[in-house]
Amino acid sequence: MSVAEPLAPGAVVVRAPAKINLALRVGDPRPDGYHPVLTIYHAISLRDEIRAEAGEPGGGISLSLDRAGERAGVPLGEDNLAVRAVHLLAEQFSCPPDVVLTLHKAIPVAAGLAGGSADAAAALIAAAAVLGCTVSGEQMRDLAAGIGSDVPFALVGGTSLGTGRGELLTPVLARGTLHWVLGCSRMGLSTPTVYGTLDRLRASAAVPPADLSPPTELLTALAAGDPAGVGAHLTNDLQAPALTLRPELATLLDAGLQAGALGAVVSGSGPTCAFLAASEAHSIDLAVALSSVGVCETVLRAHGPVSGPLHGI
Repeated sequence: MSVAEPLAPGAVVVRAPAKINLALRVGDPRPDGYHPVLTIYHAISLRDEIRAEAGEPGGGISLSLDRAGERAGVPLGEDNLAVRAVHLLAEQFSCPPDVVLTLHKAIPVAAGLAGGSADAAAALIAAAAVLGCTVSGEQMRDLAAGIGSDVPFALVGGTSLGTGRGELLTPVLARGTLHWVLGCSRMGLSTPTVYGTLDRLRASAAVPPADLSPPTELLTALAAGDPAGVGAHLTNDLQAPALTLRPELATLLDAGLQAGALGAVVSGSGPTCAFLAASEAHSIDLAVALSSVGVCETVLRAHGPVSGPLHGI
């Protein structure tokens, strides 16, 4: 399900997808501190779920997990992107921010899969329905861009070219279905730390300089529905700093390639490693092989592209 679904009276549930960066090229930091990027976003079938219900008048926004202790490390206060999303929605549309949110996490935390952004996108849609805010698609995307760079893509899903901070989207033609295996590490990686490490590596000439040119070969392979071509051209400027911070990820990447993955890449700022399988059947074999390496906490299978929660709203 990718759109708001009524449950009990006054309750709405929305599921939003994780993403893989099939390509991520990072520029040098701008004066405002942000790094310009050029990325190919790809939404996958792993989804978080937000349930929203109207709260008591004056009760404000509350967020809880649907199972006690599930996914330790998820912030539940004002620093959670879903909470921030509802605050921003209420401010922009003068709605009382009295919403009870319940979060079911399926996307690993701090994993480079934009789980927090997916939660924010789902919360925007669910809270708008619960509070009775009439929000156009354009307004929703503007709100999303104010929350985080990956949130606009979480609203639309599919496969897109992202520029600016990643919030400026252009749809990308992608034929067929790609089957993925995700190696999720035991500990997350801080996105600011990974970007800072990239800057230091570039300053020492340990990695190539910034290049924000479009990944032509990858785009051609996506348009042709050529999984082998996609796998051969996966790329991520943040992979080198992620491996610098977590050298054991190189063992995981090598193991996936040895097991026949068409391609392997650190997703986003990591530490999740994404492996492209030749088929759904191959993804099962690949997942078994990666589980035996001992580097990742969990191994997940997914496919893409999938639609985002805004589809059909």
